[in-house]
Amino acid sequence: MNFSAIKGAIFDLDGTLLDSMPLWDTVAADYLRSLGIEPKENLTEKFKTFSVEQSARYYRDNYGVKLSVGEIVEGINSFIGDFYFNKVKLKRGAAEFLERLHSAGVKMCVATVTDYGLAEAALERCGVLGVFSGVVTAARVGCGKENPLIYGEALKLLGTQKSATVVFEDSLHALETAKKDGFTVAAVFDPSEENQSAMKDIADFYIEDFSKFKVI
Repeated sequence: MNFSAIKGAIFDLDGTLLDSMPLWDTVAADYLRSLGIEPKENLTEKFKTFSVEQSARYYRDNYGVKLSVGEIVEGINSFIGDFYFNKVKLKRGAAEFLERLHSAGVKMCVATVTDYGLAEAALERCGVLGVFSGVVTAARVGCGKENPLIYGEALKLLGTQKSATVVFEDSLHALETAKKDGFTVAAVFDPSEENQSAMKDIADFYIEDFSKFKVI
């Protein structure tokens, strides 16, 4: 598909639009340590496809955390809230890229495993919330990005045809999910994803830097 022919765009948030992956690379273990419990495994890798709610259940089931799922989710969100409300920045060239799509009439939304309030706050502070039709979260659909349901809900929100809609992702597992579900996919480089060669192999478009990617 010619990129200029797209009518809809579904964007992942962390690592795709926001330069936030350094936080997520440590938050799973840091939160557990804040409860006085030392991780016994690589939680970053374990939680790679998890929603926040799935992570909370894992803490309860595998680490004996006595808090409720809701309390754990609230604790995690409080733990990272300051970063999203006050510090996180868009990736280089992302704002201009979004504005070009918006000006061309492309309908856009966000599909993320991040809490809705945090996602909305970050996008608003970064000045780009208004270009999106909405934000679809893993919590809303009840599963992470190992399941294409989140992309289906985003597509309903946009009201565009799947064949004319591109999914933008920075992680291999999410890119594979969208691709297998029949979407055109754009891989966005982020250093947190080690499998860049595999990303290039399955992506219809590869974006190393938004500021250098020519579109519309």
